[in-house]
Order: sequence, then C-alpha cells, then structure tokens
Amino acid sequence: MTLTLLVDPTVCPDREPGLQPWTPGHSEAHHVTIGYGRKVILTSSATVHSIEILNGGKLVIADSYRPILLRTKHILIGNRGQLHIGSPDCPYKGNLTISLFGRSDDTDTEHSYFGRKYIGVGTGGTLEIHGEKKLSWTFLNKTLHPGESEDNSYLFERGWGNRGIIVHVIDPKTGEVLHNDRFDTYRSKEESRRLAQYVDVVDNGMILAMMVNDEGSNNLEDSGILKPILYYTLRPQASISIVHLSNSTVLELAEPAEGWGPGDRLVLASTDYSMHQAEEFTILPCPACGPTQVKVQGKPVFLHMGEEVDGVDMRAEVGLLSRNILVRGEMEPGCYGNEACKFFAFDTFGGHVKRGFKSVHVSGVELQHMGQQSMGHYPVHFHMNGDVDQKGGYDPPTSVSDLSIHHTFSRCVTVHGSNGLLVKDVVGYDALGHCFFTEDGPEERNTFDHCLGLMIRAGTLLPSDRDSKMCRDITQGAFPGYVANPRQDCSATSTFWIANPNNNLINCAAAGSEETGFWFLFHHVPTGASEGMYSPGRSEHTPMGQFTNNRAHSNYRAGMILDNGVKTTQANDKDKRPFLSLVGARYGPHQDADPFKPRVPALIHHFVAYKNQDHGAWLRGGDVCGGTFPDDDGSRQEVKNSLFVGESENRGMPIPDNRIWGPGGPDLNGRTLPRGVDFPIRGMQIYDGPINVQNCTFRKYIALDGRHTSAFGFRLNNSWQSCPNNNVTDITFDDVPITSRVFFGEPGPWFNKMQMDGDKTTIFHDVDGSVSEYPGAFLVKEDNWLLRHPDCIDVPDWRAAICSGHYAQIYIQTRNPASLNMQMVKDEYPDRPLTLEGALGKKKHYQQFQPVVTLGKGYTVHWDQAAPAEITVWLINFNRLVVDSETHTHTHTHTETERETTQKQKQRERLRRLVVDSERYRHTPADTHTHTHTDRQRERLHRLVVEAERHTQTHTHTCTLHHTHYSLPSPSIVSASDPKNCPHHGTTSYESTITPVTQSPIS
Repeated sequence: MTLTLLVDPTVCPDREPGLQPWTPGHSEAHHVTIGYGRKVILTSSATVHSIEILNGGKLVIADSYRPILLRTKHILIGNRGQLHIGSPDCPYKGNLTISLFGRSDDTDTEHSYFGRKYIGVGTGGTLEIHGEKKLSWTFLNKTLHPGESEDNSYLFERGWGNRGIIVHVIDPKTGEVLHNDRFDTYRSKEESRRLAQYVDVVDNGMILAMMVNDEGSNNLEDSGILKPILYYTLRPQASISIVHLSNSTVLELAEPAEGWGPGDRLVLASTDYSMHQAEEFTILPCPACGPTQVKVQGKPVFLHMGEEVDGVDMRAEVGLLSRNILVRGEMEPGCYGNEACKFFAFDTFGGHVKRGFKSVHVSGVELQHMGQQSMGHYPVHFHMNGDVDQKGGYDPPTSVSDLSIHHTFSRCVTVHGSNGLLVKDVVGYDALGHCFFTEDGPEERNTFDHCLGLMIRAGTLLPSDRDSKMCRDITQGAFPGYVANPRQDCSATSTFWIANPNNNLINCAAAGSEETGFWFLFHHVPTGASEGMYSPGRSEHTPMGQFTNNRAHSNYRAGMILDNGVKTTQANDKDKRPFLSLVGARYGPHQDADPFKPRVPALIHHFVAYKNQDHGAWLRGGDVCGGTFPDDDGSRQEVKNSLFVGESENRGMPIPDNRIWGPGGPDLNGRTLPRGVDFPIRGMQIYDGPINVQNCTFRKYIALDGRHTSAFGFRLNNSWQSCPNNNVTDITFDDVPITSRVFFGEPGPWFNKMQMDGDKTTIFHDVDGSVSEYPGAFLVKEDNWLLRHPDCIDVPDWRAAICSGHYAQIYIQTRNPASLNMQMVKDEYPDRPLTLEGALGKKKHYQQFQPVVTLGKGYTVHWDQAAPAEITVWLINFNRLVVDSETHTHTHTHTETERETTQKQKQRERLRRLVVDSERYRHTPADTHTHTHTDRQRERLHRLVVEAERHTQTHTHTCTLHHTHYSLPSPSIVSASDPKNCPHHGTTSYESTITPVTQSPIS
C-alpha cells in the first residue's frame, strides 16, 4: 500500500509556483533589492549588507533540512513587499537564524524611521513568520529541592507478600524491576536450594534486593546459603534508592511538553521573594521520560515549588526559550560609546522589529539580544497602527503568538497607538525596562493571553523604567535644579505596564521584576505621537477590560498596582520633574468613560499573588477619601471571596543575606522574609478607602516578639487619613491567634514615630463582628480621643479600641498659609487633643486635613500660629441612609415643599462639583449674627440649581462655625483675613467649633 501526501502549494509558501532560487552568497557589502514583482526563495545560508523588499517583491525562506543562517544589517519590507517564513497551516520545520549585525556608531546612513539593525515593516508591507508549534510555558508539577536530581533517584516501594525471602532484580539504569520471586526458606529446604540457583543466574551488573518477611532462617541454616547476611526481620514493605553521580534532573510538568526536545533551553521561575532565583536549563535526551517529564542538564541551585501550598497555587512557571526560528542581534563583547554604559557593562545595541504594516502575523519565533537602549527600538514594536483587528479591516486580526523573547535590551512587546492586537503564549525573560508595554495611553482592546514575564530589570528610557541610581543620574528632560525623588518619580519597572485600563489580561504570569508585576496607570491626556487622541481625563474613567486568572510573585514592590499616572507636561520652573515621571492619579470607571454616567466596577477575578516583597496588590479607586475635593462620593473598592496567607509552607531557603532569614509560621522554623526579620507582615493593609472586604479567609498570620504580623493592618508611615466607611464582613481566620487579627501600629522599627496624620486616624467598621466579636463595632486607634467614648473596649494587643457609634470625616482645607498644624479636641475630652500636620506637605499652596469624628458631638479646632485666611469645611463619608432618616436640629433653617426637597437632593451632586463657585461667609465679632444671601448671591445659586425654587437659608455664626452634615451641599468657606472678624485671630490659637448635628452615638 502506498500513501501519497498532497500538500496544497498555497498553504506552504516555499512551494508556491514561480519562485526563483536565490543564492546571494556572502558579502557584507552586498545591498539587495527585491522588487517589481520579483519572487525569490532563499535555499541556503547567506550574508548581505541589507535586504529591501518593495513594489510587489517577495522573499520566501525555504523549509530546508539543512540549517540556514541569514546575516544582514537590516531587512526593510516596503509598500507591497512581502517576507514569508512558513504559514499558520504549514509552519516552518527547519532551523533558521536571522542574525542582525552592526554597531550604533556605524558610518552608513541610518533609516530615518527604523534606525539600524532591524526588521522593518513599512506601510503596505507584509510579514508572515510561523515556526513550529510548541508549548510556550507551563507549571512545575513536583517541587524541586536544591541539589535534587529526580533522574538519578529511583524509589521502589511495595508490599512484599508472605513469609520467607522476597527477591527483586532491578535494572540500575532505569529502576525497573525486571523480575521477582518469593522463597519460603522457613518451611522447606528445597526453597533454599531454589534460591541459590536463582541467585546464580542473575546477570552481572543487576541489583539484587533480598528482604526477609517474618522468618526465613529455619531451613536456610543447613544449606549455608546467604546465612551471614540474612539474620534480621523486616516489615513487609521496604524502599530502595539507587543514586548515580550524574549531573541531570527530571522536571515533572503540569502538561505534556509539546515540541520540546534535546538542546532546547528552559527557564524555571523563582518561587521565593527574589526574582534572581530563576534558573536556566538545557533539555537532555530521555527515552524513559513520560509525556509530562523532561530531563535537563544540571541540578537546581534554589528551591522551586511544584504544588499548591496552604490553598495557594505556588507552582513555578517553566518557560521555553528555544524556537526553530531565531531572530537575534549580534553583540559586541562590551558596552561602548553611549550613555547606557554608565549603568551596563554589556553591549545594549541589539536588533529590533518594528511594524507599520498591511499584514503582520508572527508565531513560533525566538528573539534573542533584541532591543536598544534608545526610544522606539524594541524586540517587537507595533507603532501607531490604529485598529489592527476586524474594526480596522484586518481579517484575521493582527497577532503575535508563541514567541520566546529573552536576554533583551529594551522591553519585550511594545504596543504604541495600536488597538485590538492579540499577544498570546509569549515568554519574556531577562529584559531591560517594562516588558509588555503599552505606551501613550490610547491603546485599547489589546489582549495579552497566557503570557509569562520574568526577570525584568530596570532600563534607562523612561523615568518609570529607571532604578534609583538612574533616576538621580539621568537629568535629561528635567528643569534646572531638579532633585530626584526616585521612589516617587521613577522606580516602577513592571512586567506588564498598562497605560489604558481597557485592555485584557488573561492567564498571564508576572514572575519577577525589579518593581511590579502588573501596573495599571493613567495618562490624563495621551502623550507623544498619540497626543490629542482623547479628551483630558478620559483614561481615568475608562472601564477596565478583562483581568482574569492572572498571577504575580517574586516582585520587589508589588504583584499588582492600580494607581498613579504620568506627568503629561514638560518640565518647568513650577514642576521640575521630567516628562512622564510618575504622578498621582485616581481611577473612577464610569459607563462610556463619562463621569456623569453610572459607575461600572473594575473586576479582578482569580488573581494569585505571593512572595512579593511589599504588596500583593495595591489598588486605589474613586475620589472619596483622598482627593482634593470628594467629588466622586459613593465609589469604593471591594475584595470578595479571597484567601490571604501570611507565612505558608513555602519557606524558601537560606541565602547569604541573613537579614531576610528568620523564624516564622506556626512552628517558628526558619524561612525567608520579605523585608527583614522584624518587618510587619499584613494581609489586608488599609490605607484610605472606602473599601469593602467580604467573605475572605486569613491564614497563618502569627505575630512574634519584635515582629507585628497581623491579618489586618494599615499602611506604614501614612499621611492620608482613613475612612470610616472601610467595612469588613464574613471574615474567617485559620491558624491566626486572636492577638494577631489586627495591629494598629506602635512607635518602633518600620512604624517610626507614628506621628503622621494617617497613623493617628486609622479606623474600620467590623460590620458583622467577625473580627472583633462585636457586630457593628468600629475598630479605632487606642489613643484617638476624637472617636473614643466611655463604653469603648481596649484591646492592648491590637493597640486598638472597639467602639460603637456613627462616624464621619471632616474635610478641612486651608489656604494662606497652608503650612500650619491643626489641633482638634473633642469637647468631652478637652485634655486629649489630636494634632495633625496635613496630608500634602508644607510647601503646597493649600493644605487638607481629614480627621474622623463622631456625629452628634462637638469639636474645637486650634492652629499653632495665626489662623489661615481661608478655611473650607465639608463633612464626608458617613452613612446617609441612617442620618437622613433622622430629624435634625441645626442652625440652618429651610422652608420648602416635599417636591422641592426631592428636586434639590438630585441637584446636590451637581452643586458638589461646583465647589469653587460656593459662597464665602465671613465671621463678625458679634455673639450671634444672621446672614442671608444677597440678591446677587441668590441669583447665582439659582443659576446653579437651574429650576430650583427661591429659598432663604439662614446661617448662624459666632466666632465658632456651626455646620451640619448635609443641609448645605457645597462647603462652607470661612474667611478670617481681617483680625476684626474674630477675637482670637492673630494669637497663637484660633478656634473653630464644628458640631455635626445628627443622632447621638449608640453605646
């Protein structure tokens, strides 16, 4: 029978009729142009200066059984030019290397757009590269211990049957039991003779294992056979370990290693705090290995987990680095001739691939030594391509998949001004700067699916790429006199850098970066070449794309951050920081990115974070507790159905730095620690809020002497005040002593002096009592007498008090000057003041304070110098459903119909956003003075409210300010610029008594 396999020539590009053989030979001076409809096929290795394909020209690489090496300075695919290496349905099976050579200081003219040392796809060009389909990455399925050699240890364990001598013959190379038998030498002398004959015929070199079960010596004595060594009795189960002195290891994988073979390189991720515990291995032949096993050369230096630990999947990622198509940059032995040499000893001028194309699909390719420490030159770069999916007319949509990008000098995959790109099954390893990078802010609908990034190091290109040294040394773009603050301006190197929330990340792993795994940040306006693509502030309100089944570990700062923006203006004398330095930003997603439409939640599903040194995840949203004005009232963040593990059975291993090795966990055994032996590990770190934590389990948080581990804690050295609407409910503790459930902090290591505003005002609401055992209670700092009352219960181990009542925040903004300290005292505890320095530092043109207070109580405010000329007061963050149901007595009186009340309630949100237009009221020295709006003021308010009925509001003032929580939706602004307006102005203490009039606290 003869089987004939027919191959469609339209599927395999090298079988297309009409291709002309091309053998250019080897000359670095040979400039090649393929154009005017010429179609050629390269069948052997070649060296040329450059290749340009344009005007209908086509280059195809033959799928040859002989390896092909193509060396060139660049390949430029111009309009209607095509380069084909395999196809999706006929992947390239041979071994092809495209080697890009050249130096940054070469004398030949560089391309104005692509530069040097590149594969460039211009407008109208087509690039199709498709290597063999291989498993891109998977998980280790059995833990590897340092020095362990799975290949060389054979474990045999079996029940051995009944009485007598049990014999097994074992192949020492494979551990396979070749044959076995049992001899009842207790009952029969014949069995002794049969045993002797059996031993005589065992082949030399085999392992003969003989075990005695129960008794075997009765009739063995007379025969004299084996008597000297069989004089003890064993249990009916035994094990045999056969160890060879070979230098190899077998990895147990979670799925079949499709396409992996001898000679391929792998990387095994760290599963400890340090990303530098990742290790590379080369695959060896292994005929005895199963589909999910590979033998590699060498033994592991570090511990790599291959199992679920305490409910958390901590299996190490195993990534494939080798592909049968390799695009690489040829490198010099050391760094030369550029600013990067201040920071890197090695050459950083690699190759790059840049696209501005008609069609691009790349799969099954290895990219090594690619990227350059200069803007725009990255291993894979989609530059200003617009919509590259069906929306842009691309069918099939543009994609890159099954890529291995490693040892690169500038990023892994860059998406710039492009939307709808699919990046799938890509491994990025040992890269400088953000690895998977979206650049200017307008990039949307791109999908990163099953991508792995690890060992991501700092680079020099952007402030956010730089480490502390680079941040201080690189002053290009800064205004003269700039002094870098690296932790705020720079130091953000991330595996996934997402500049617009409307992108999708699915099944991805960030397994080690110098800073962060996943970082979502916001460009208030689009930057660079994308300038003007959306209106200011749009990205901060854009709903989040899909974020599902992702994991982050072994990152220095955090597994995930959703916060911050970049500076979108050039440096100037008022803000000396360079363009694109990190700045603050707030994320508040709304339908259609319109802040006047309903909010939509940002959902993070099935996220696993472990062994990140600072945070598992840092998420900030809304503008309630920390904004300049609380103009996004009602937003919150929620964490539901999650597991938090403090100190798992993944203990790591000792390393020379003893500062991060110490006792921990329930058994107090040695383990690696995130920042130091006394670092306070916290499960949920509450910062400002509001947050909801619901149906979460906290496991293995155990404080030690000198280390304040706790399930719930607060941000260290915090200048921002906490929110009373931080709610927790349905909390479960597993192996967490009650003393370690919460810790509010105390002066000492890591906590410092506990003198910042946020350190003093911490609070959260234990809705169902699952933390404190007191349903409805609030947990407050033990020495915060603005919140305490006689019925509070002290919990010394938590440095906290359990209190009941109704709480809110007073928002106080001061101007002229903004440098004063504020002291606030509750009338009931005049000798227990709380001193606040303000959240913004002393050099701002305004200052803000946000202490939490008890509703229905009186408070007095003192200033440490002459009072500010202008004070804005606003009550925020309280339970209106409770408060609005109460009948209040206060100093504002209104006469209005029920219809008017309903109408005004709808309009208050609009007034809230118009704080800058709110009226100013002045004190008079009189004991009591009544203000009414002037006709002009009333007319102005009438315009703001639109159709609201005219009404009269009466405000009663003395030298103290009485203001209710909700009667006046805009803030009261008190001016004290004239000393006559207040008897105390100009002295060392200015007092304002603020009385939020609501129901009394519940005792």
